[in-house]
Amino acid sequence: MDFYEKSLKTLELPAVLEMLAKEAVSLPAKEKVLSIRPSGAAMEVRRRLGQTTAAKTMMSVKGSPSFSGVKDVRSALARADMGGILNPRELLDIAGVLQSARIVRSYGEGDRSQPTDIDYLFRSIRANRFLEDKITGSITDEEEIADSASAELASIRRKIRATNARIRETLQKIISSPSYSKVLQEPIITIRSERYVVPVKAEHKGVFSGLVHDVSASGATLFIEPMAVVKANNELRELKAKEKQEIERILMELSADCAAHRGDITSDFNALVELDVIFAKAKLSYRLNCSEPSLSETGLRLRQARHPLLNPETAVPIDVELGDGFGTLVITGPNTGGKTVSLKTLGLLSVMTQCGLHIPASDGSSLPVFKMVLADIGDEQSIEQSLSTFSSHMTNIVSILKECGPDTLLLFDELGAGTDPVEGAALAIAIIEYARKRGSLIAATTHYAELKVYATSTAGVQNASCEFDIETLQPTYRLLLGIPGKSNAFAISERLGMPAEIIQDAKGRVGIESASFEETIQKLEQARQLIERDRLEEAKRLRETEENLKKSEQMRRQLAARLEKAEETARREAEQILAEARSKAEEVFAQLDEMRKSQAQEETYQRINEARAQLRRKLNDAEERLSSRKKKPARERRSSRPVEPGDTVEILSMGVKATVISVDPDRGLELQAGIMRVTAKESEVLLLEDEPSRQPESFIRPGTSQLRTVSVSPELDIRGMITDEAIPVLERYLDSAAMANLNSVTIIHGKGTGALRQAVHDSLKRNKSVKSFRLGRYGEGETGVTIVELK
Repeated sequence: MDFYEKSLKTLELPAVLEMLAKEAVSLPAKEKVLSIRPSGAAMEVRRRLGQTTAAKTMMSVKGSPSFSGVKDVRSALARADMGGILNPRELLDIAGVLQSARIVRSYGEGDRSQPTDIDYLFRSIRANRFLEDKITGSITDEEEIADSASAELASIRRKIRATNARIRETLQKIISSPSYSKVLQEPIITIRSERYVVPVKAEHKGVFSGLVHDVSASGATLFIEPMAVVKANNELRELKAKEKQEIERILMELSADCAAHRGDITSDFNALVELDVIFAKAKLSYRLNCSEPSLSETGLRLRQARHPLLNPETAVPIDVELGDGFGTLVITGPNTGGKTVSLKTLGLLSVMTQCGLHIPASDGSSLPVFKMVLADIGDEQSIEQSLSTFSSHMTNIVSILKECGPDTLLLFDELGAGTDPVEGAALAIAIIEYARKRGSLIAATTHYAELKVYATSTAGVQNASCEFDIETLQPTYRLLLGIPGKSNAFAISERLGMPAEIIQDAKGRVGIESASFEETIQKLEQARQLIERDRLEEAKRLRETEENLKKSEQMRRQLAARLEKAEETARREAEQILAEARSKAEEVFAQLDEMRKSQAQEETYQRINEARAQLRRKLNDAEERLSSRKKKPARERRSSRPVEPGDTVEILSMGVKATVISVDPDRGLELQAGIMRVTAKESEVLLLEDEPSRQPESFIRPGTSQLRTVSVSPELDIRGMITDEAIPVLERYLDSAAMANLNSVTIIHGKGTGALRQAVHDSLKRNKSVKSFRLGRYGEGETGVTIVELK
């Protein structure tokens, strides 16, 4: 386990925990954060991650709770439990813990649809408002006990203030007296040995009677307590002693109260520290733009993973896979290309997950739970790390091989380096094979071509490389899976100015097989770059197409909204015109009635009725055309299958539902809409497959001329309509009822606020076809209906 701790330090977990400690509020939480270690139990890791996610979710809604009052009071409580008296500072710290417990418990309360992994911590907090108020009400600060701490203390302090005032009054008379002006060194009142005195000149000490309490350094001034205040000063000292005793009694009482609730306070303290740590993890997750990884059984998959200690604005994210299909990853490439950082990122994010921390990676990342993550990483690019030798590396590797096994992640940096390349490569392959047989997952970096060939030809081993831009001589820090990397030594040397003949000579000294392998790698890399460029261009075109589709859809919606608004405006204007026309027609009817009264001939009466009926037909036709325009669908809708008897359909021109009674050979439909039977073509209806068959509305608005009713219902239901919509429907219905020679009809308007009922009554008063009307009686619908008697 000692080497495991060394590996955690190598992976820089302590540095991440230092960052986490800065996010914690209380000192106990900061100390606990630094002691966090990865858990090897999947259930515990899942619980830790769930706690961090729950806290992050709560922070997004409520912000972070306050832990500023959380201080370690366990030792103080232990001393109080043994009968000790706590000082004001310790008692105020306990009150601070109680206050934080109360605030945090309130923060955790509220309606939440789903339980979380930190609910039990909020529920475990008990708080104690009574004890909190008692302490804060008794102690003003760590130097002052409030008068309100007890009635006895308040009484003593009143007497102290009165005695002080009496003493000062007496001394003020003395120093203000002309007879003492030459005796006093200064006309002031001061204190020596907690007693009030006045400064007297040494040569006049015999003239001024009193007790000497002090002498100045020069001996010229004596600080004398006049005999007139000796008794009062004695009283004052007695009162001070009583005050001290009362303060001690108050502190003892408060300490005993704290000791009596030691268990609850300690439990609250522990819960607050735990919550402080959890919310610190959530804050760090926000700060580093992290996400919760999922836990897998064996495979490791990181998407857009970043090292948490690198600048997020400049760090290049990497994609890594290990464990699914291959358990060993051999990473090759030039120095400074990012191999070591990729290795550390892989290991550090694994142990961060097992500490319950979110990781700086995209959604879709998953990690298994390792019993141990063991690393031998030496940064050979740093002068400070150049002391690493082959022996020290082998010492680390020996320790790793002793601990490796299933559920273990092994990380080797420059495996086999520091010795003869041939022997080093062979040793590196042997080490990897040994660890593979033990069931470990392995990631190793190397420069050896032998390991590239080994990874290419061995099942369960995969090549990876860190991309390097030859043109700029700069690494891109991207990790490429499936492709071995080149050292690029010749290309880099040539770009830096190495003479061409030296480069050619070096190339000639490279073995044929090695040169051929490097050339193959180069061709693969060129092909990969072309494919990657094409993929990026295709992705760019796809994004542009999606954006254009979104813009087109948005414009279509805006245009449809404007058209609908224009159509609605036109409909309202048409309704207003029709209403005005109807009003004029009613005036004409009134004039015709007058003519009928003055001319009793049957011929004249028949002509008047015909004129009235013709005028009403024109008005009805106009309203039918307006209704048809209003109900015209925004886009053509078709039935999904041929209509059959028993189906429920929507009559498109009228906007109402009907049941299919029969279908003739020419696909003509006979429909039942309420009490009316209508005929329609199949193209004029829309099949409602998800709608159960039901009785349609009792009154249907007029549609096109092809959909005429064959009878008029004695009832009209206008419930749910607004006044402007209901009155035209009512007037058309009354005209139809009058033409059908109905004696009385029922208007169902509902009770509601009464506005629709009043509008109906106002319209009935103006309608010439109405003889009388009344509200319904018991059994008829009462005030929810109006019974109309027609002429």
